[in-house]
Amino acid sequence: MTVTRKKPDTLDILVVDDDVLIPDVFRPCFEEDGHRMTAVTNSADAVREATGGVYDLAFVDLEIGDESGLDLIPLLKEQCPWMKIVLVTGRGSIESAVEAMKRGAADYITKPFSPLQVRVIAERQAAIRRLERRVEGLEARAGVSPSPHLESDNPVMKRALEVAKRAAETDATVLLTGESGTGKGVFAKAIHDWSDRADGPFSVINCPSLTAELLRSELFGHVKGAFTGAVANNQGKIAATDGGTLFLDEIGDLPASIQPQLLRFIQDREYERLGETRTRTADVRIVAATNRDLDAEVRAGSFREDLWYRLRVIEIEIPPLRDRREDVMALAQIFLEFFASRYSRPVVAFSSETLEFLGTYDWPGNARELRNAVERAVIMCDAEEVGPALFPQSGATMVAPAPLPLQEGLLTLEQMEAQYIRHVLDKTESIEEAAEVLGVAPSTLWRRRRKYGI
Repeated sequence: MTVTRKKPDTLDILVVDDDVLIPDVFRPCFEEDGHRMTAVTNSADAVREATGGVYDLAFVDLEIGDESGLDLIPLLKEQCPWMKIVLVTGRGSIESAVEAMKRGAADYITKPFSPLQVRVIAERQAAIRRLERRVEGLEARAGVSPSPHLESDNPVMKRALEVAKRAAETDATVLLTGESGTGKGVFAKAIHDWSDRADGPFSVINCPSLTAELLRSELFGHVKGAFTGAVANNQGKIAATDGGTLFLDEIGDLPASIQPQLLRFIQDREYERLGETRTRTADVRIVAATNRDLDAEVRAGSFREDLWYRLRVIEIEIPPLRDRREDVMALAQIFLEFFASRYSRPVVAFSSETLEFLGTYDWPGNARELRNAVERAVIMCDAEEVGPALFPQSGATMVAPAPLPLQEGLLTLEQMEAQYIRHVLDKTESIEEAAEVLGVAPSTLWRRRRKYGI
């Protein structure tokens, strides 16, 4: 089934008027700009549409038969809080307009109206809705994460970024693979931002975080009473992301019971909400990620082979941080500046010993571990420079020094070196001073301290 592409600037519009000729007046105004319109003639049908659909804008007549359009406004807003409602009135009274605004209307228009008036209102509300989506996205990220770093001097990472940018130019499904913490979520958001869906919604579902039933509900939605605890309708992430990108994180943990439904949606863009039989459609681009070997999962029978093929139309493997050490310093500096500002700390730089550590440690937790380590170090640091002692990882490979056999009077060279380093450190005020006394660079002294567990 072909699904009409919903562009970021287009709207799903609901028209509520008991005059069956009114939709014919509205429709040319909307279709010319690519908007999609549904018309109903009574309040009950309007509420049902708002409950089952995702509408951006509604034109509600003041008098709907014996019903009042004013009473319908809060009912529609309850189902679609984001919906912009325009009251249509033939009387044009200030009182009705003011009352409509009090009840949640965004605007009003008086009969008779021209096509130009309708188009102006629709364009204005489309711009407002677009800005709201951007603000929602910014608020979700503001103060939580530093700006993503999407540059690299590493050839493999450069190639991954090039493929991601090429993929963003299409609607093809993308599968991001790589170890945990490598930045698959950052790649997914970048693909969305580089695409012509950038002004549309970007949603995330973490597959392992929910039970199969709740995950199905989160993905496809449910109707009230569909299962115990379903006390209200839920449109689901697919409906909420219409015109945008849905990121399915850790897709390897997707329950087997949901895999056929996701496969159907990817192929046909069709789905049903939990608890109803009505087939719905949505224009949503799927980007998935996993740190599992899905090829092995397919051979083991725990993941559908046909779904795997549909997900990996474009597959991008993100290399671990230990294989792109060129990126460590740039990432660490971004994290340092972000967390120093966020926590109002005096930190401005890493010490030379810390830089040595950052560049030699393997970072098994990848960029996520680096971010968390820098955040902790910034919080604990009271100076302008972050020293290596503030990184627990810097002692991860340390071993406690063996007791010195002083009673025998004989020491190995390493034992003598360790003992003298301790002696010098006890007699000096800083690493730099101790290094000067020992005649080595501070970074060399740092490595010796790490080696001997000092």
